[in-house]
Amino acid sequence: MEHIFSSSIGKKLVMSLSGMFLMIFLIIHAVANVLALFGREIYNDVCHFMDTNPVIQVMVPVLAFGFMIHILYATWLTYRNLKARGAQTYAVGTKTKASSWAAQNMFVLGLIVVGFLALHLYHFWAKMQLQHFIGGHASDDPYSLVAGLFRQPLYVAIYLIWIGALWFHLRHGFWSALQTAGLNNSKWLKRLKGIALIYATIIALAFASVPLFFLLGLDHL
Repeated sequence: MEHIFSSSIGKKLVMSLSGMFLMIFLIIHAVANVLALFGREIYNDVCHFMDTNPVIQVMVPVLAFGFMIHILYATWLTYRNLKARGAQTYAVGTKTKASSWAAQNMFVLGLIVVGFLALHLYHFWAKMQLQHFIGGHASDDPYSLVAGLFRQPLYVAIYLIWIGALWFHLRHGFWSALQTAGLNNSKWLKRLKGIALIYATIIALAFASVPLFFLLGLDHL
């Protein structure tokens, strides 16, 4: 067990496995968010289902816990690397010209992602799912909550910056995680990078579509 946390491969494996929790978490929430484009009733029904369904209530906290491990472990590794070797992060190793910009800035991108998630949780999760856990009063109209925030240009601008950071983070992290898990031959590497690009782009477009939908007033058409 000690070897897993001390070796280079072990560190990458922990980061990869915990990062997969984030990937699944984002798929679930991207699908739920996109349903806001189909109207108030559908979106509110989906939110109610996610807030009250026992399977979802167990699955989401588990995925969130895995994501928290990803964040904390990345922070710990970055601190150790900075202390030992200077400005390097877990994803970079020795920086070369071949290293991608995303690989060199995974921790910074991660901080942007986490920072916005905290803001997002404050505005949405705290007023919906959290209330079911603590016995409080959840919002009766999540659709209006989403629409109200996404009609604010500043909030949408911040949201789109988050999506950009998320796209870069996912594009590199997706194929890197699977490569660490064993799909690391030259044939698979090209395929993984292609799949990672598709996955990151679909997730980014799904999340971006909702704020733009409300900001442009398309819900009134």
